[in-house]
Amino acid sequence: MNSDSVMLKEKVDASTSIHKIFYVTVKRIFDILVGFFGILMMIPLAFIIKAVSIKNRDHNSIFFKQKRIGKNGELFYMYKFRTMVPNADDVLVELMRKNPKFRNEYFVNKKVKDDPRITRIGKFLRKTSLDEIPQFINVFLGQMSLVGNRPYLPREKEDMGEFYKAIVSTKPGITGLWQTNGRSNTSFYERLVFERKYSKIQSFKLDLEIIFKTMMQVFKKDGAE
Repeated sequence: MNSDSVMLKEKVDASTSIHKIFYVTVKRIFDILVGFFGILMMIPLAFIIKAVSIKNRDHNSIFFKQKRIGKNGELFYMYKFRTMVPNADDVLVELMRKNPKFRNEYFVNKKVKDDPRITRIGKFLRKTSLDEIPQFINVFLGQMSLVGNRPYLPREKEDMGEFYKAIVSTKPGITGLWQTNGRSNTSFYERLVFERKYSKIQSFKLDLEIIFKTMMQVFKKDGAE
């Protein structure tokens, strides 16, 4: 490689680095603002959900927290409004033991349609995506971003295989490329393909497209289960 080629490569690398720093900085500022307003929106909603839960004789916490894999593989607690019965993990083990169809569907998709563990109010929260509002706390704290890959469970790390490194190179997000391209209608493998793609080509343009598509899906109540 001659000196002109080396200089050109260095200029391209420097330009790419500056662009990435600018992208990450602006995205973080946007996340802080969105996270703050999301938390404000969450407060009155939490009171309504609590009142409905009590009316349905559910006196357990309306919030749910669970360890998830963050950027560079660091674990953090992700927050959501609880949409399942309090002992959902124990019920999952029992269902997988007793119901082969349930077990096979969960192994393929890492989730199940018509999950019997979901509560009455939980179905509404999932359908409207309101269950994800508490994740704005994670966004504000910098553990997540508004747009990114799905925050995976620690037990799913092995299943992610060759996709793991690329996916955790970015912060997980409330919404992302997978959520706007089929979501519940895609397999676990297809989800991984979408999310590795996002990690490789993330940009302002792509993020805006994802936000717009997410808003349309929420408006249509499409794809959330």
